Amino acid sequence: MRKKIYIAGHRGMVGRAILRQLNARQASGEDLELMTRSSSELDLTNQSAVNAFMKENKPDEVILAAAKVGGIVANNTYPAQFIYENLMIECNVIHAAYVSGVQKLLQLGSSCIYPKMAAQPMREEALLTGTLEPTNEPYAIAKIAGIKLCESYNRQYGVDYRSVMPTNLYGPGDNFHPENSHVVPALMRRFHEAAVTNLEEVVIWGSGTPMREFLHVDDMAEASLFVHGLPTETYARETQDMLSHINVGSGTDVTIRELAETIAAVTGFKGRLNFDHSKPDGAPRKLMDVTRLAKLGWTAGIDLRSGMEETYKWFIGQDLHNLRAK
Repeated sequence: MRKKIYIAGHRGMVGRAILRQLNARQASGEDLELMTRSSSELDLTNQSAVNAFMKENKPDEVILAAAKVGGIVANNTYPAQFIYENLMIECNVIHAAYVSGVQKLLQLGSSCIYPKMAAQPMREEALLTGTLEPTNEPYAIAKIAGIKLCESYNRQYGVDYRSVMPTNLYGPGDNFHPENSHVVPALMRRFHEAAVTNLEEVVIWGSGTPMREFLHVDDMAEASLFVHGLPTETYARETQDMLSHINVGSGTDVTIRELAETIAAVTGFKGRLNFDHSKPDGAPRKLMDVTRLAKLGWTAGIDLRSGMEETYKWFIGQDLHNLRAK
């Protein structure tokens, strides 16, 4: 029987990757009807519009990958927009899904839900045990609310709404804007430009010693669909009613120096790496505990070097002028 799946946020990096994998399943013979809407076609912060869409289209399943996202500067500059828009998206989509009869939903969150001083690696049980990082607290609060919305609807209405929390993601479709991108695309762009202009060195903020975890977006998409498709009894075995979210990560981390050296090699940069110790390092380590996901049967498959090479191929195939304007 044909399954209708609505992918909210299909133009974002993760949403695109999920849609690619669902398209591949469709091409291989799965009887799927995939529904998408751009933000201009459907404003997810508009409750009546979302209600009307769900009522008219009646999807069987929903994957909620839509969110207002940004780096530390954007989070710090527009906190009201980040908490309002993300809360509205989650409330509207999750409630409208329930009202229209959707039994299965997957919500994507973020590792920023965990306390600033959470023990490493960060386990799911660390949720709500301490103070959040102040710069992205509004966004984190909204993502925590999304988890609790899913859990509360499960408890009261008997639906099957799940949440996955990814680590730092990178890959095709990432934001390479020179001013507001995250660490991987920011470094990749700088090393690329340094390589093509034969610069002798690239300056990197901090000591290079902090450790970070990175996951290719295609691994994230695969893990998301894996969790979404788990039998109810299997999912319930490794989760709790009010602690049901699942971390998604590679399970390994690297220093910022190792990351920079990998990107330098991939882009062909031959110059020096100059670490500016006067700049802040941030937290010494941020690593997700992925034991729960591993017990369920999934582990990451794309190593950092291979993932960076694929991402760089995608990046150099883009129009850098357009990337700068985004």
